[in-house]
Amino acid sequence: MLRSVFRLSRICVKASRCPLSLVPRLRPPVIYQSSGLLSVARGYSNQSPGPNRVVVVGVPNPIIWFRTRIYFFLIRAYLDRDFSVEEFTDGAKQAFSSVSRLLSQCKFEALENLVASEILRELKEKCSVLSDNYRNALAADSDEIMYSFPGDVAIYYDDNGRKFVRILMRFWYLTCADIPEEELEGTKVFQVVMGNESEKDNKRILTANYEFRREFTQGVKPDWIITSIEHSKLLE
Repeated sequence: MLRSVFRLSRICVKASRCPLSLVPRLRPPVIYQSSGLLSVARGYSNQSPGPNRVVVVGVPNPIIWFRTRIYFFLIRAYLDRDFSVEEFTDGAKQAFSSVSRLLSQCKFEALENLVASEILRELKEKCSVLSDNYRNALAADSDEIMYSFPGDVAIYYDDNGRKFVRILMRFWYLTCADIPEEELEGTKVFQVVMGNESEKDNKRILTANYEFRREFTQGVKPDWIITSIEHSKLLE
């Protein structure tokens, strides 16, 4: 089942999208924030204590954004007419959530067909020395992914003329893992007050970079595989 997540350009289900003007206005929560790189607000309704909408304020580098759009156009024009940036991004988020959860549980056998074998050995060594709190912080629930975007795209050929595409995805996600703030310098800590100020939800925003690769040679299965995994401050 997990393997199907990586058939991003063909199998991933398109998520329903609603124009921003149709999204109901929510009463903003009281947020206490420390210094950080990303500004985040989470909206809550009066009836339900759970999150209804997440708004992330951030502007990607315009040069990188423009370059990735050019490469996406080339992929559609010359490699795969059915390629969709939206479908790929949705599938990459599903893959990131699944793989990060397996990684936090040290289920490396389940990752063999999802992650390149050359980096699995390195991940085993790094995870073996992590504390339980650090391993828990690796897991990114799909509902806690705050923001994601393609950070880099590359199209290349090997010596045998095989065609490949690499896409580096950057993710920001929330974690409740109990890690001292001084050990994660550069991450953002905030508290959300839901109705009662005595009930505060303390979470951190962590970042991760996952590189996806697919071979576009004619006759090859359209499967993506992860060739690089980086969790800032956790897997270093």
